Amino acid sequence: MAEYDAIVLGAGAAGLMCAATAGQMGKHVLLVDHADAPGKKILISGGGRCNFTNVHAKAENYLSANPHFAKSALGRYRPQDFIDLVDRYGIAWHEKTLGQLFCDGSARQIVDLLLEECQAGGVTLLLGHPASAIDHADGRFRVTIDGQAHTAPALVLATGGPSIPKMGATGFAYDVARQFGLSVVQPRPALVPFTLGDDEVLFRELSGISSEVEVRWNKVKFREAALFTHRGLSGPAMLQISSYWQHRTPIGVNFLPDRGADWLLTEKREHPRMQFATVLSRGLPDRLAAALGERLA
Repeated sequence: MAEYDAIVLGAGAAGLMCAATAGQMGKHVLLVDHADAPGKKILISGGGRCNFTNVHAKAENYLSANPHFAKSALGRYRPQDFIDLVDRYGIAWHEKTLGQLFCDGSARQIVDLLLEECQAGGVTLLLGHPASAIDHADGRFRVTIDGQAHTAPALVLATGGPSIPKMGATGFAYDVARQFGLSVVQPRPALVPFTLGDDEVLFRELSGISSEVEVRWNKVKFREAALFTHRGLSGPAMLQISSYWQHRTPIGVNFLPDRGADWLLTEKREHPRMQFATVLSRGLPDRLAAALGERLA
């Protein structure tokens, strides 16, 4: 039986960071993942460049039944703290819109950084070996892997959710939480595109077009880009609002956030012979203006 101070299940971004931090505080840590390589989701994040933090991250940006947790977490470890860590490793980065930071090179640099941090903390890394059983007795958790027991007084579930099954994501953490009597909020899709029915031909015709919009659901609104796809609407604005949206409720998408209805009426009054699509094209991509003009005329 191998004994540790903490066992961390899941070698993604959270698990790697947790294990590295505990290890560098002098704790004997075991980091376990059923996948054969760490940080798989990190590698595909940000289009392969890893959007590793946002300089404008605030507690109110997080949806949680316990909003004080985000406030406490961000107070203890700020975006600037991780930026400083990235800088210490000499990783070049750049800022995109709305404070989003990306690697100039690739997401692999962030994975390597986290692995080196784990190594600096003396973390034991066990990959490609799923936990077959977890139990708790006498103040210690026992995790069975390949028939061998590993124990620790602290167990961290950092396995993520079931969002990307093809990357190996499962609902394992939910099962373990329920096993130990913890309440679990029913998971639902978030940060996802909106899909529409087959009868929405407009969207198939406009696939690939992007436009800055203001999208709103109840009192929540975001102003970012929306992307038409062959199945509906995607892009940053739609992904953001999807975290708030409730099933079978309407959302509003303003394709002319800088121009109100008065502008359209004025343009039409001053140019009475101008087609509606031509008026719209002054603020929208031509294909989008033509499609909306045809539908709204």
